[in-house]
Amino acid sequence: MHILVTGAAGFIGHHLSVRFCRDGHSVVGLDNLNAYYSPELKQSRLARMASFPAFRFERMDICDGDDIEGLFAREHFTHVAHMAAQAGVRYSLENPLAYARSNLYGFSVILEACRSHAVEHLLFASSSSVYGRSAVKPFSASAQGGADHPVSLYAATKRSNELCAHSYSSVYGLPATGLRFFTVYGPWGRPDMALFIFTRAILEGRDVPVFNMGRQCRDFTYIDDVVEAVATLLPHRPAPVPDGITPDPSCSAAPFRIYNVGAEHPTPLPDFITVLEDCLGRRARLELLPPRPGDVDETCADIEPLHRATGFSPRISLRQGISAFVAWYRDYYGHSDEG
Repeated sequence: MHILVTGAAGFIGHHLSVRFCRDGHSVVGLDNLNAYYSPELKQSRLARMASFPAFRFERMDICDGDDIEGLFAREHFTHVAHMAAQAGVRYSLENPLAYARSNLYGFSVILEACRSHAVEHLLFASSSSVYGRSAVKPFSASAQGGADHPVSLYAATKRSNELCAHSYSSVYGLPATGLRFFTVYGPWGRPDMALFIFTRAILEGRDVPVFNMGRQCRDFTYIDDVVEAVATLLPHRPAPVPDGITPDPSCSAAPFRIYNVGAEHPTPLPDFITVLEDCLGRRARLELLPPRPGDVDETCADIEPLHRATGFSPRISLRQGISAFVAWYRDYYGHSDEG
């Protein structure tokens, strides 16, 4: 396969690029290297790719339609893994137009390029945040109305991506698979995610900010499990499923599918912090804070459809995953066991 990975300097995009190269595919990685978080970390991820001759990087913005069209015309991609987006629930409250530009307009540019150049399969990142505060657990992509009430603009843009992709599948026959990721963590992760924030605060002797007084539960999903799910799905273009009287929102008479990608084992935030303390060998000072706008209390993924389709099951336990992250963090930032 000749694969385009958008957001290739980002957390998930980087790990996917490594996996695709190791699997023998050729990969073009695209990223605009914006300053939402440390560009140095993004550059460090890209530096790791120098050992893969099958990888080439293009600095480009997905909103630059002419540049994207030229890239697709030159490269003749067989597959696209679209991971580029303006990330973060909280940031969407402060900079909504950044989400409209990247997540709505930019995604439309990618859809149109895939259609114009007959890409065999588009896989794109959605998010567990589309479920909002749904009371039905575990979250199921097949549930009627389960993703109809997102509570943040970020979540709304991700749900919009799913609807736009379905329209392209329906009208143009573009095979597309949406991936609702559940709280992905691991080495080379994003500095705005809880594990990164908590680890840094504990090692620097600062208070750990814990919102909603710690009454949160998350389906933490290790990056290697996420990558395995995506790599397994890549060659499997979604088959059309006849619409019933009440259509299944996760599939369609078009070549379109939505899957949850999660660990299927939600962890209360206090338990998560306890495991992190054990891995760091240090205790945390918790600053218990009220909930923030856009936050949800619990996420829990139903991944049975993904398991049936591919045989995928998550393998990495929370303790294994946090331990691997801590080892990477200490190595990358030079924090010894003694601090």
